[in-house]
Amino acid sequence: MKLSVATFLIGMLAASPLLAAETRCGWLQNPTPGNWWLDDADGTWTIMTQGAGTEPAGMELIPDISERDYVKTNGNYGYACACLSVETDKNEESITKILSFRQLALAKCENDGKLSAPQ
Repeated sequence: MKLSVATFLIGMLAASPLLAAETRCGWLQNPTPGNWWLDDADGTWTIMTQGAGTEPAGMELIPDISERDYVKTNGNYGYACACLSVETDKNEESITKILSFRQLALAKCENDGKLSAPQ
């Protein structure tokens, strides 16, 4: 019986996709309440949208980005340059879990030729 259970578990692990942390760096945008996304070299990754009712696990790891190097665009909202360790859903182009957050100097993103200017 032990062999059957072990074989079953190995088969399940092989058949299921393993989630792996990715480091994504770029423009972290929070233009309006409840709307967050990250623009990196691969595209735009939705973190959360107003009215969707859900936010990814780890959202609390993102502090008040306006306390560091930041561009104010709309009242108390704007964007910053950041690196996040995340899990993603590539099909949905969304961030499903935030594992860590590090805010960078704006110049880091401004000087990255792979990033488009934030809008």
